[in-house]
Amino acid sequence: MRGGFELADDHQVRLLQGAEELFPALIKAMDAAMADIQFETYIFDFTGAGASVAQALMRAAARGVRTQLVVDGVGTGALPKAWAEQLHAAGVLCSVYSPLGPLGLLLPHRWRRLHRKLCVVDGRVLFCGGINVLDDFHDPNHGTLDAPRFDFAVRATGSLVAQASDTMDQLWWRMQAVRDARQRRLPEALQALRAASAARNAEQAAQGTDPNAGPPVRATLVLRDNVRNRSRIEKAYLRAIGAARHEVIIANAYFMPGGKLRRALVMAARRGVRVRLLLQGRYEYFMQYHAARPVYGALLEAGVEIYEYAPSFLHAKVAVIDAHSDRPWATVGSSNLDPLSLLLAREANVVVEDAAFAIDLRQRLVHAMQHAGRRMDPARYAGRPLRQRVLDRVAFGLMRLALWVTGKRY
Repeated sequence: MRGGFELADDHQVRLLQGAEELFPALIKAMDAAMADIQFETYIFDFTGAGASVAQALMRAAARGVRTQLVVDGVGTGALPKAWAEQLHAAGVLCSVYSPLGPLGLLLPHRWRRLHRKLCVVDGRVLFCGGINVLDDFHDPNHGTLDAPRFDFAVRATGSLVAQASDTMDQLWWRMQAVRDARQRRLPEALQALRAASAARNAEQAAQGTDPNAGPPVRATLVLRDNVRNRSRIEKAYLRAIGAARHEVIIANAYFMPGGKLRRALVMAARRGVRVRLLLQGRYEYFMQYHAARPVYGALLEAGVEIYEYAPSFLHAKVAVIDAHSDRPWATVGSSNLDPLSLLLAREANVVVEDAAFAIDLRQRLVHAMQHAGRRMDPARYAGRPLRQRVLDRVAFGLMRLALWVTGKRY
């Protein structure tokens, strides 16, 4: 039980790379849905392939499947009017998590976002990972991409599906209750709160199996929220890295680990574990790009290998440890290793202890490092231009200031 979390061995888990692999599997499951679809995402963009997911949701709702869609108020915001009208007409139930008020992100409590990407179909199949509803070759801020975004998700069946469904139900009914209470419809709010448990008690969802997913594997769903699960994802990483004997490979889009994670990686490297990081190489956002760089020095000094992904945007949040040993560990999810994910956002990762799954993920990450990654040279890092070092320190300082404002320690 590497990582200190209970894993059940009744799962089938299939790795999916990019929207190119995820969306067809997701749409196939939606088109076969008979009772309900629960869907949460940070970004829902209707450009290109994203529209096909929206159309699958509408097809399901139109034939009577209860279809719930939750998007984040920052990542997506208000849905485009034309699409919102189509979704409503088809019967899709849509809700926006924590819409921004007049002051927007100036209010620290607005920094708590819905960042997880989850979909449960008929209570029997789960999709979880880092992939938004966003075309692989499109970026809302940068336009058309020359190469696909690098990201992962999983398709899973087994007992973890009920856990995902429960947490999505709880959020849905809580959001409905808050909405009704704000409109002073107190009886409806009370009814919505009671409906959360009633819906779960009434549901007798059969656990499906995937004949193409291989033999059952050990897996679990690890959640992060601001109530009961404040540090579970970080602890899962810390314990797995602490138990590593041969190799740690992490691919993470926005990498700014706190002191505990940095020390865990440094200690692993110093005891002879080969530690490799595949990180964002292209400039996307000022804070994420520059605030991460000041932490690289200690890692490079300890022998950690850092590769920057160059062809397109890296958006993955995955790791694999000791894939070829008798204790393989892997995780695929939505959580970055930065303070926004680990201290503020709702996140969801699937943890898998299975050799075939871990080897598959490892092969894809090693291929990306070898063919699409630029290894960071410690000497070149130390000698980077003064202007870049100043920007790095400014961004790092701003991040620390933001954490101080929230009252968090990282």
